Amino acid sequence: MERENRVSIAAYRCLYPDAVDLGGVTVLRAEAAPGSPMLNQITGLGVDEPATEELLDEALAAMGGDVSCYVAVAPEARPAELTDWLGARGLEPGWGWMAFRRDLEPLTAPETSLRLARVGEQEAMDFGRIVAAGYGLPDAVVPWAAQAHASGWECWLAVDGDEPAAAAGLYVEDGVGYLGFAATLPEHRGKGGQSALLAHRIERAHALHCDVLVTETGERRGDLPSNSYRNILRAGFQEVAVRANWLRPSRVTQSP
Repeated sequence: MERENRVSIAAYRCLYPDAVDLGGVTVLRAEAAPGSPMLNQITGLGVDEPATEELLDEALAAMGGDVSCYVAVAPEARPAELTDWLGARGLEPGWGWMAFRRDLEPLTAPETSLRLARVGEQEAMDFGRIVAAGYGLPDAVVPWAAQAHASGWECWLAVDGDEPAAAAGLYVEDGVGYLGFAATLPEHRGKGGQSALLAHRIERAHALHCDVLVTETGERRGDLPSNSYRNILRAGFQEVAVRANWLRPSRVTQSP
C-alpha cells in the first residue's frame, strides 16, 4: 500500500509546480481555485513519521489562510491525537475519499456511440473544460487541468460526433496505474463514456506493465453513492479504505 499511496500523491503533485514538501508532508495549493478544498490539500501527515503539532502548523502556514483546504488523514496516520489537534485549529470533518484497487484483468468495453480520442495540445482545453464542469470548479481551473496531458498523464476524451462529452486520465509510475480526472458533461451522461474510458485505461495500464490499478472517489453517504462510485465497483475495483478529509474553510471572505 505504501507504493500505491506514494503514486496517488505523485499523480497530482506533478501538476503543482509550487508544491511545498515538508519531510513526507505535501502541501498542494491551487491558485486557480482558492475556494476548492478538493484542489487545495495537505497530504501525507502522520504517515511516514508521526505528526507533530509544529509540523501541522507549518503545513497550514504554507497553505496560507486565504484558501479553503483539506487536511488528509489516512487510516494509518499517527498519532491518535492528530484529529484533536485539527479540531483545536478550527478544522472539521469533511467528505472523505474511498480508495479502490484492482488487478489488470481486462474489462470488456461497452457498446457506445462515443469514440475515444487521445488528448494532445489541440484537445487539451476541451479536456480541461470538461474536468472543470464535471467537478463544479471555476473556469480558472480549465488551463490547470488542461496541462495534465503534458505533465505525466495520459488523457482521453470520449467524443459524441464532433462534441467532446467526457474526459479521463491515467498516471503511471513504479508499476502503479492511477485513474483520475473522470468527468462527463451533464448532457452526455448515460451514453457509456466513462465505462469506455475505464476499459481503455485498464488496457493502457496493462500495456505499460502496471501490476495494480488504484483510484478514489467520494465516500458513500447513506444510500447515495455517486455514479462514479458505482462505475468503479462495476469495473471490478475493490474498496480499500476511507481517507478522512478535515476541512479548513478560507479565513478570507471571497468576493461574490
